[in-house]
Amino acid sequence: MNYSIALIPGDGIGPEVVEPATEVLDAVGDKFGHVFNYVELEAGGKAIDSTGEPLPAETLEAAKQCDAVLLGAVGGPKWETLPGHLRPEAALLGLRSGLGVFANLRPAALLPQLKAACPLKDEVLMASHPEGKATFDLLIVRELTGGLYFGKKGRVDSSDTAARAAFDTEYYSWAEIERVLRAGYAAASVRRKKLCVVDKANVLESSRFWREVAAVVSKDYPDIETSYMYADNCSMQLIRAPGQFDVIVTSNVFGDILSDEASVLTGSIGMLPSASLGSPTDSLAKNDRPMGMYEPIHGSAPDIAGQDIANPLATILSTAMLLRYSFGLEKEARAIEAAVNAVLDNGLRTKDIANRSNTNHSNTAEKIVGTKAMGEAVLKALEQ
Repeated sequence: MNYSIALIPGDGIGPEVVEPATEVLDAVGDKFGHVFNYVELEAGGKAIDSTGEPLPAETLEAAKQCDAVLLGAVGGPKWETLPGHLRPEAALLGLRSGLGVFANLRPAALLPQLKAACPLKDEVLMASHPEGKATFDLLIVRELTGGLYFGKKGRVDSSDTAARAAFDTEYYSWAEIERVLRAGYAAASVRRKKLCVVDKANVLESSRFWREVAAVVSKDYPDIETSYMYADNCSMQLIRAPGQFDVIVTSNVFGDILSDEASVLTGSIGMLPSASLGSPTDSLAKNDRPMGMYEPIHGSAPDIAGQDIANPLATILSTAMLLRYSFGLEKEARAIEAAVNAVLDNGLRTKDIANRSNTNHSNTAEKIVGTKAMGEAVLKALEQ
């Protein structure tokens, strides 16, 4: 089977982590009889340097013609002084909106090999886990194409400095909220059947509207336990009792913040993949395959770019999500995840996930390796 994948390496460490990820994809293709054809495209800072805009029209159009998109990272201090619509991050918003990928799935699970890298004590983890285990496994479903990041924004200029102002508007339609909720329920239906809607309904009208929509949509999923939590409380609960959560569904801005917080609990933001999916909304429960954009949730990390120390595992795990959700290749996705686990079992670590405490939860000695070596180790594990 032949598949086309749009590759957007981007800026900073983006190209460094995308390269081993594509090598892993090719190895999977060889092993299972698939051919992955790549179309490399420019977006972000690199596109600004070559075309003057963060998301050239030809990039978006070419991405739409592919079966899926794999993105590295965009941004960096070089472009921070540009106006908002010309900054590299505008490419992300443009891709999400242009591709129609509205449900961002960000899994956060504590792997047993990385328990020493988790900042929480075992007793904290055990207290909230349904089986009393010192671990957690949650999924944040973030609405991706609406809310504060896409609402009306602007500035109020004045000769009086004190009167100058800026504003961003939180705007959500019923349809936008309903479709991401249904994506969350589809995910919860194949997990532990618990879904928590996170908002700020005590102060925000848009959040109260989220709860109105959720009250209606939840009736279609009577076998799933639905709960509600304020975003500030959720940020605290992630630290004191992460095991209580299964699926969290929330708005664009809250999802952005909470998923980064959750990533720290796994040991490193360099371990977390993500999938941004479009219609059909029930694609997680059926065989229909949506457009998907896949990327690690870490940024471009320009301070470590070019040093061969970036962790490629989040990007490699993003390719597993790509195979699962956009191509329906479950065996192939699991092969990648198993290879990553095998590498961690063997004690290989990039610097960000190395044991920084005096506690050793494994009898395996750790060996710190670079980006390329970690990618090569995953390739070798795939061959086993």
